[in-house]
Amino acid sequence: MNPVAVDLMGGDSGPAVIVEGVLAALEDMGGEIVVVGNEEAVRPLVGDSRVRIVHASEEILMSDDPASAPRRKRDASMVVGATLLKAQEVSAFITFGNSGAAMATALVKVGRIRGVARPAITIELPVPGATSTVLLDAGANTEVIPQWLHQFAVMGSVYCSARLGIDLPRVGLLSIGEEAGKGNALVKETYPLLAEEPSINFLGNVEGRDIMSDRVDVVVTDGFTGNVVLKSLEGAAHLFAHAVLAALSEGDDGVLDAALPKLLPLWNQMTPDDTGAAALLGVNGLFLIGHGASNARAVSSAVRNARQLAEAGVVQTIRRLEGSAGE
Repeated sequence: MNPVAVDLMGGDSGPAVIVEGVLAALEDMGGEIVVVGNEEAVRPLVGDSRVRIVHASEEILMSDDPASAPRRKRDASMVVGATLLKAQEVSAFITFGNSGAAMATALVKVGRIRGVARPAITIELPVPGATSTVLLDAGANTEVIPQWLHQFAVMGSVYCSARLGIDLPRVGLLSIGEEAGKGNALVKETYPLLAEEPSINFLGNVEGRDIMSDRVDVVVTDGFTGNVVLKSLEGAAHLFAHAVLAALSEGDDGVLDAALPKLLPLWNQMTPDDTGAAALLGVNGLFLIGHGASNARAVSSAVRNARQLAEAGVVQTIRRLEGSAGE
């Protein structure tokens, strides 16, 4: 299998943190990894023969216009990496740069799988004591039609099986009630499409409270709602964590020290660092977008998970289910 490629430029902390994560992934899984960036700047950071550097003279900044940047900066690391993916020289490409530009680059340089109308950002929401919940779309498409949600459900089910090892993932349609007749016009029109889709295990409508539970494996919604859900859960998790620590700190001496060993495993389950990056499903290659503030652990996880998805043939399965052989 071809190696995974990682964009070293564009992250908030610069290439050093990303290189640290790449090297950690190599120690864990072996093989070879391709990194894309300014060779003169990154060569002193690498120092490992298993890391192959592909030079890119430009960088897409967070301040760049997402739509025009891939066309203006044709030798940017993000564009060069996407070109490697399109040419199938690498099995997956991960960037931690400008997410809007990453979306545009994936569409312009890699293209969509034939038959897929829109790609979807696919994230994993950690659930303590259970497998994660896969949510899509998390922000790529703020307005959708039922046929797109139908495709999201199929792609999300494929992803969930590959990443989490669930043979028949339970797919839920996010709504304001469990009954088939609940929801807005979009949800009501989407429901029968999912109910009649033979390739998925459709559970029916699910509510917001079900997302962080073991009731459902894949939750399908539009990108506007999905992004609001994601940010709301992130905010609630941080608020709860700070509230618990503040409450324990006000107790007797030693209460916090005694509680931390029990709280840390829970915190480790809740952190997104074990996923590392979100897959942009629907493009004709395995393209992942990580947070600009990702630490080395998140980078390492992104590399390992990208290799797992590549080995599982996620893109190839979506091509087959959408009736396309790909190009």
